[in-house]
Amino acid sequence: MPIRERLSGNEAIAVAMKQINPDVVAAFPITPSTEIAQYFSSYVANGEVETEFVPVESEHSAMSACIGSQGAGARTMTATSSCGLALMWETLYLAASLRLPITMTCVNRALSGPININADHSDSMGARDSGWIQLYSETNQEAYDNFIQAVRIGEHKDVLLPVMVCQDGFITSHAIENIELLEDELVKAFVREYTPEHYLLNPAEPIAMGPYDTAVYYMEHKRQQAQAMVNAKDAILEIADEFSKLTGRKYGLFEEYRLDDAETALVIVNSSAGTAKVVVDELRMLGKKVGLLKIRVFRPFPMEEIAAALKHVKAVAVMDKCEGFSAAGGPLFAEIRSALYDAKDNVKIVNYIYGLGGRDVRVQDIEAVYSALDEIIATGDVKQVYRYLGVRG
Repeated sequence: MPIRERLSGNEAIAVAMKQINPDVVAAFPITPSTEIAQYFSSYVANGEVETEFVPVESEHSAMSACIGSQGAGARTMTATSSCGLALMWETLYLAASLRLPITMTCVNRALSGPININADHSDSMGARDSGWIQLYSETNQEAYDNFIQAVRIGEHKDVLLPVMVCQDGFITSHAIENIELLEDELVKAFVREYTPEHYLLNPAEPIAMGPYDTAVYYMEHKRQQAQAMVNAKDAILEIADEFSKLTGRKYGLFEEYRLDDAETALVIVNSSAGTAKVVVDELRMLGKKVGLLKIRVFRPFPMEEIAAALKHVKAVAVMDKCEGFSAAGGPLFAEIRSALYDAKDNVKIVNYIYGLGGRDVRVQDIEAVYSALDEIIATGDVKQVYRYLGVRG
């Protein structure tokens, strides 16, 4: 029977970690992810898990310790945010290229500067090409569910890549919501025992990790790593199907919300999808054919599937809670526009940069975006592709 609880997103992740009982957690505190390690360290101190908890001196050290322990054959986890993730930059690439299925939660927070502790996606989007699988979470429930699935995804024999589970700082990380937890034994059975094939502490197979890779081999290793990311799509869906049979909660590469017959649609990530769904429902009651596509899996990027989901829509607004500083739009927009390039029908597409540094995103803001899409359909003229939402001046 599911366990009904009321938890913040941070505590939900910590509970998932406790139920999984990893071999090692290495962490350094940074707002707003600090509570995850704080909660988990109390489980360690109370003897509720057998995990080796390693408090380190920086986020770079945290990921370095994770690489060492996962490379040694230990199931390893951590948590971070914002500049902490940025300090891990070098080691993020190492973890992915060494094919180490570390599981990390990123509680999304704006990158400095100016310094800001509130939610936007500049941290995880900045790491989008580091080789990590990225899952995004609208609610506390999804953060919990995604984290449990992430362990299986990363450790899948055809994948073997680290996985980053993202949720919005303070909006979900600290807000308390109703949640359904799995029983401990079900989580343990779902994630299974970690039995790596190749690891440093295996006396039967002496290996090296992280040696210099010459031009003779480097490109082939990168091709293998890239293929693992391709393979991850099937693994994600396979594991989501198994999770659905266990819980009744269905997950895909993305969520289509009232999109089947939509003429206009938003593409959005994380908690703002909840606000957008309210607007979709209200506009549907007024007879408007609006819909929403919520990204769950950003890496691997489900290009063909997104193109199929949006090909019938006449106008699309891609919502980026991150400025790409490309002078042409945000990172999500670039990927969605690329996905729609080969669509048979000419889908009109615009980009909105919104919510930076925790700027509120209100129902009327989302309504304004749908109104702008209606105008594009009526006139056939996109005018300005790269737009800001809710900015003064």
